Amino acid sequence: MITGATFWIATAIKVFAIVFGLVNLGALLLWVERRQSAMIQDRMGPNRASIKLFGKEFRVAGLLHSAADGVKMLWKEDFVPPGADKLLYQLAPVISLVPPLTLFAVIPFGPSIYPDNLRRVFGSEGWNAAASYIPLHISMADSGILVVFAMASSGVLGAALAGSSSDNKFSLLGGLRAASQMVSYEVTMGLSLVGSFMVYQTVRLEQMIQWQVDHAWGIFVQPLAFLLFFTAAVAETKRVPFDAPEGESEIVAGYFTEYQPMKMGMFALGELVEVMTSSALITTIFLGGWQFPFLKLDGFHFELFGIAKPIYMSHLAVVIISAITFIVKVALLVLLQMQIRWTLPRFRYDQIMKLGWRILLPASLINIMLTGIVLLFVNAR
Repeated sequence: MITGATFWIATAIKVFAIVFGLVNLGALLLWVERRQSAMIQDRMGPNRASIKLFGKEFRVAGLLHSAADGVKMLWKEDFVPPGADKLLYQLAPVISLVPPLTLFAVIPFGPSIYPDNLRRVFGSEGWNAAASYIPLHISMADSGILVVFAMASSGVLGAALAGSSSDNKFSLLGGLRAASQMVSYEVTMGLSLVGSFMVYQTVRLEQMIQWQVDHAWGIFVQPLAFLLFFTAAVAETKRVPFDAPEGESEIVAGYFTEYQPMKMGMFALGELVEVMTSSALITTIFLGGWQFPFLKLDGFHFELFGIAKPIYMSHLAVVIISAITFIVKVALLVLLQMQIRWTLPRFRYDQIMKLGWRILLPASLINIMLTGIVLLFVNAR
């Protein structure tokens, strides 16, 4: 891997691209969700919002509606309840937003780049293209997915602190619901991946992708784990049908009842970033990550009737296609989660807890047992 000034420049670019991209995509997803809900419910949706300039009316596909919401959030008064713990009250939205953003530090969104002209661009001495490369993820931590769980588990603190520091009984109920729900489903999320660890023989995400490139996508070797992890990931985002912590028909708005628009927007943005993060993790662990079928490091390799038909491409073209493939897979999973939101009704809170502890948890343990049995027979042959 590259070192020195080049390493820090590449890292700074990746951090800026990921954070800037996620924050803006989170705002864009709000518009996408409104348009999708309008199509599902057969109504006009936000595309009716318009503005008149120079005697003409501009609609811009409803994007003006989201822009107006952003301006409204900035200009509304920032009110703090008199009995609230001011420090924790202000800190809770930040804690809810930062963990899902930092999770992308260990998620690879493309194959490593081996630039041939790095010495000419950065003036590096002793450049060796075969030995130096730029990985398309920020951190190459040996603990891999364990870092993801460590950072994701801190997200529960945001909802818990918001509920307990607002001096509001509805907020407290929402915080308690969110904390118990997220802790319960984190158990299933962790156990559902144990079978994948047994198959991949690693906890590093880039090595999981390489195993899938060499063998088969994880969804085909661990289909039950995919369903369990996907369900638990949807529950972790606290969105319909798992939105009991902020159920407006029961507890007003849950743990952010007392929050004003800007901070409430941070909570909403955190949930949308969580949707993208969970989709990226599912793509990485079960859908081959950035792999495009038949695409290798030097181009496409098709084999028909025992006859190989390679189509060679430049390394840069392969990297671009792979990164776009990863983005498309993540986008499809995000749309699927939004489709679920506008399809299923909200579960009762007791149903949510029963699903987690009585169905998903035993199923994840059964998956571990079945995976172990299959691996014993495979390795014994």
